[in-house]
Amino acid sequence: MLLASCFLLLASRFSLLASRFSLLASRFSPLASRLSPLASRLSPTNLVNRSILSLSFAFFASVLFAAERPNVVVILVDDMGYGDPGCFNPESKIETPNIDSLARDGMRFTNAHAPGPLCHMSRYGLMTGRYPFRTNVSVWPREPLIEPDQVTLASLAKSQGYRSTMIGKWHLGFEERANETYDRPLLGGPVDRGFDHFFGIRASTDIPPYFYINDRKAVHPPTDRIEANASEGWSPIQGAFWRAGGIAPDLELADVLPHFTDLAIDTIEAHPNADDATPLMLYLAYPAPHTPWLPSPKFAGKSKVDSYGDFVMMVDHEIGRVLGALKQQDMERDTIVVFTSDNGPVWYENDTERYQHDSAGGFRGMKADAWEAGHRMPFIVRWPGHANASSSTDHLVCFTDLMATFAEIWKTELPQDAGPDSHSFLPALLQQPFQQDSKRTEFVMRAGSKSTMTIREGNWKLITELGSGGFSKPSRIPQKPGGPTGQLYNLKNDPAEANNLYQDHPDIVQRLQKRMKQIVDDGRSR
Repeated sequence: MLLASCFLLLASRFSLLASRFSLLASRFSPLASRLSPLASRLSPTNLVNRSILSLSFAFFASVLFAAERPNVVVILVDDMGYGDPGCFNPESKIETPNIDSLARDGMRFTNAHAPGPLCHMSRYGLMTGRYPFRTNVSVWPREPLIEPDQVTLASLAKSQGYRSTMIGKWHLGFEERANETYDRPLLGGPVDRGFDHFFGIRASTDIPPYFYINDRKAVHPPTDRIEANASEGWSPIQGAFWRAGGIAPDLELADVLPHFTDLAIDTIEAHPNADDATPLMLYLAYPAPHTPWLPSPKFAGKSKVDSYGDFVMMVDHEIGRVLGALKQQDMERDTIVVFTSDNGPVWYENDTERYQHDSAGGFRGMKADAWEAGHRMPFIVRWPGHANASSSTDHLVCFTDLMATFAEIWKTELPQDAGPDSHSFLPALLQQPFQQDSKRTEFVMRAGSKSTMTIREGNWKLITELGSGGFSKPSRIPQKPGGPTGQLYNLKNDPAEANNLYQDHPDIVQRLQKRMKQIVDDGRSR
């Protein structure tokens, strides 16, 4: 009798679960028509003989929907170069064991690109699935870059039943024009663009005012003032550099990075204790190793690349703490972890010579540039049981592709107006063939100079002007009489972009110019 009673109780509980899974199945699974009749027959009155079926159904359904709706953790670091992590550059002078562990357990994408080579550009594309040249990104200091009705990665996740949290650097603008003292709600930020919760900062930790934001409210307004700082031996935008401005009394620039990690761990630890089966999406946007380079005493002097290398080591350590929390909470196997950097490093050629460390990983240029180092990023996806461990792909990827990729994982169609430049890379991740015309083969970007555009098609890359188009000097080079007006490179033969073929292949130049204009004018590329 006791055993029967136990089964009766279990059956009633799983009957409730079965009804919920039946509802979910109708939304997410083509097996719904077969599963729903089973759910209706799972009644506590059927006792022991039906209890086993209830248990089996509940287990099957939980596995099915966990596979379709895994937890998602997106870790975006700031200004880390392709050549900094050891898993992308065996000659790196910086130890990155935790990033390397993600590569060991997942897939490296060796041909992944930021949609723009600056912080706000990159984040806009990641959040919206839309190329940032399609909007006026310069308004971010006072206005939101994302429109209120625009589908974002967060709002798409919410439509699929996710609980979403963002922690870290937003840099996509708030409505600030009439809120100079920050004593009123900050509208237009993460919680108004799809996230359930946000704790972070408005921009970088070298751009004032400096204060924490909890959802829409300044935790403490920036009523104090901090003076500008710079580091001897580095350029004006390297080292312990920050600008003068307002700062909140509770914010220490050196504490921001570990504080965000603490909050991410709190979010992960709270999730298994939730009273439902809602999956988690965590977007952790670290404002590092962007300036100011402020390694904690634990890491100061530990690398062979001065304070920059020390700070990268600290970032890697913080990532390791987050990965450790996932493992501790037994969430590792049911969580997709995406790791990447927003744009290239602030690392000049003389820095490479001085420290014998190539932050660009053999590519030309740096942050803001049209050249590869400005936008080719370290990119890793770990998805246990789906993405093969220690695998890699040279499939062309842009951050805009995350939206379409997750939509395919969640088995939902993107709305027609959502993710206009988003192409799913799920087949590459699963090492499966692409359907016809679904594979990304081209990529268009505007460099930091605002006028320089670039298009990638297969192995060919066209840059519309001479020079870097960004922070590398010279940014612009005047045309010489009879010389080329732009740059054309075959990246398969010349990944360092050393041999300009612009005048050798006028037919390819013309074709790429025409295709780029079409993509710009159409307002979409998918």
